[in-house]
Amino acid sequence: MRSPFDDENATYVVLVNDEEQQSLWPFGVAVPAGWTNAFGPSSRSDCLAFVEREWTDMRPRTARPVTT
Repeated sequence: MRSPFDDENATYVVLVNDEEQQSLWPFGVAVPAGWTNAFGPSSRSDCLAFVEREWTDMRPRTARPVTT
C-alpha cells in the first residue's frame, strides 16, 4: 500500500504550527495537534508553490532574530 504522503495526484493542504513551520499534508488525514490549515485543499503542486512563496525563513519563529 502506498503512503498518502507520496501520491502525486492526491489533494493536499499546507499545515502551519505555532513556530510558523509548514508541512505538506494529505487532505482527509487527521491534522496533528498543534497544527492548523494554512492553505488548501488543493493540488500537490499548488501546495508546494504556496510553501515556496510563504515559508521564506525555515528557522522556527522563536529562533529568528527579534526585529523592532
